[in-house]
Amino acid sequence: MHGFLGIDVGSVSTNLVVLDQQLNVISQVYLRTQGQPIPAVQNGLRQIRATLPQDFTILGVGTTGSGRLLAGVIAGGDVIKNEITAHAVAAIQYCPDVQTVIEIGGQDSKIIIIRQGIVTDFAMNTVCAAGTGSFLDQQANRLNIPISEFGAYALRAVSPVRIAGRCTVFAESDMIHKQQTGHNLPEIIAGLCTALVRNYLNNVGKGKDIKPPIMFQGGVAANLGIRSAFTEAFGQEVIIPPHFDVMGAIGAAILAARQWEQTGIKTRFKGFGVCEQDFRTTSFDCQGCANCCEIISISVDNELAARWGGRCDKWNCSLIG
Repeated sequence: MHGFLGIDVGSVSTNLVVLDQQLNVISQVYLRTQGQPIPAVQNGLRQIRATLPQDFTILGVGTTGSGRLLAGVIAGGDVIKNEITAHAVAAIQYCPDVQTVIEIGGQDSKIIIIRQGIVTDFAMNTVCAAGTGSFLDQQANRLNIPISEFGAYALRAVSPVRIAGRCTVFAESDMIHKQQTGHNLPEIIAGLCTALVRNYLNNVGKGKDIKPPIMFQGGVAANLGIRSAFTEAFGQEVIIPPHFDVMGAIGAAILAARQWEQTGIKTRFKGFGVCEQDFRTTSFDCQGCANCCEIISISVDNELAARWGGRCDKWNCSLIG
């Protein structure tokens, strides 16, 4: 068997996917990054390897996410692309006529506008956590409710309370006030889900030409309360793809497959043995000019493997190989 590997390294989760040559998902792994992207990628590769036949051959590797350069060095990436491109490619694969993609992850949220299969506009919110999954995690933990049950609580609400959702601090204090005044838990959680959606539309979606079909992906798409809030806000159902939580990795794998089909170039994949190698990173500030670029270096078994971060090529060296 042959296939393609996609790796999406984010601030909260690290996701790996293997597609067959027909671009069907045959294996996927969703892990918490826990502030350690290198061990997360290595652990993900171990888990993926355990699910594949011994004679399975990786034909190409794509990486994306905020840690895409790091993942490209570790695994030997053939294609290294930003999250917007990867998520758009995956969305179009599952719904060719999709026009709007909503993606909410752990630390950021995105909106991607697509027309006739081409990305025409996008926006990201990385400033305030009120519209992201980490905020929901925090509140679920504070309320002592498993995050997996958070959305189900919201669906029980008869009359969701209105919670200020423009800021995490205000949202939390407002939620506490609503508890103290006697509102029940389902009403508060439903209000929180509505506030997150309102925050998203007022910030990330502001000024965007949102048209159906609308696809909702990212880890937060698992939350039934957020799904319901988006459906109510748009007045129509939103599409939830079958592998909504690993769409970035799927998009990266599809991009690797396209490159392999177009060029036939042998993959740079270093093999699953990289799970056992010792990767270390260091950084320093270049004093060569007023930019003072922060240069990142990564070594493998005490040998320099790659360097990046400069605005010029003074320090940069091969990311992959």
